[in-house]
Amino acid sequence: MDLSSLNVRRNGEEMKFCQRYQEYYMNERTNDLPCVGYKKLKQILEKCKKDHPQSHQSHQCSVCDETFFPSLRREMSAIVGYFNERAQNLLQLHLSSGFRKYFIWFKSNIQGHHLAMIEEGKELVSYAMINAIAMRKILKKYDKIHYSKQGQAFKSQAQSMHIDIFQSPWIRELIAFHINLTESSNETKDLPRLVEDCSVTFEGGRPSFTFLLFDSVKLEIDLTCSICLDPVFSVVSLTCGHIFCNVCACSASEVAIADELKAANPKAKCPLCREEGVFRGAVHLHELNNLLSRRCPDYWKERLQAEKEERDRQAKVLESKLKERLAREHWETTCRAFRNI
Repeated sequence: MDLSSLNVRRNGEEMKFCQRYQEYYMNERTNDLPCVGYKKLKQILEKCKKDHPQSHQSHQCSVCDETFFPSLRREMSAIVGYFNERAQNLLQLHLSSGFRKYFIWFKSNIQGHHLAMIEEGKELVSYAMINAIAMRKILKKYDKIHYSKQGQAFKSQAQSMHIDIFQSPWIRELIAFHINLTESSNETKDLPRLVEDCSVTFEGGRPSFTFLLFDSVKLEIDLTCSICLDPVFSVVSLTCGHIFCNVCACSASEVAIADELKAANPKAKCPLCREEGVFRGAVHLHELNNLLSRRCPDYWKERLQAEKEERDRQAKVLESKLKERLAREHWETTCRAFRNI
């Protein structure tokens, strides 16, 4: 089942989502994949409503919450983990060359030609979309049955736990990968589309991703670095999901560019959401870099030169500190030797 089938209508009415979701996972390519236990969670809610009607008069239900939210949390974690791994393998294959490309082919069983990679990407986007819908609908049902906003609150908790699939940096990379591949291929007309109405726009010098999701909902991702307020350059995505220029992220986490973000203090906080420990697991978005470098070549050339100058400056500072330390150690060694004479 692809993205177009997510909006199928039967006899003039939209097919019930539970049935559509089950049909999606009946496919031989998807039946063993992690999923939201939509039918099971729905049964938990309906059984609790029937057996414990008094608990639904309050805005929070301890009967449901002991099974509903823990189960959904585990399922969402498994879905995001599976999606991230497969998307990362696909994108590594696209960017790699030589022996490494053949190694990834063998390890991930992904074919290397353009059409096969686009089909793989399309399957991954479909997988992300339909599970995002399932999560949204089951949480909406929880709030409707309980007259509460606990389901909406869980969405925020999911983001803080990094199990919201739209928070994944690999969604952005897949969209950029799709644009890069279709623009570089001589067979663009024959390639399937990952998503509809996908584009990169520049309004007032501020770039953004826009693409159509399910139910005619558009998702827009701002591609402006919130530190330097320029279009992101050498893009990195922190584990909280926020994106920055690599140089800006290094500056915010107080590490040298040469040391990279893996050397960041584990207590360093995201400049936007203030979450701790988000720098060490940062992901470099190479496909997005390639896309932006083609769309704004003059700006990219300017930033490349600025980053080179910053690297040179930091290298000189480091060299100066090293010389000072060596000189101090030499002086201390000489003094100790003189006192022992």
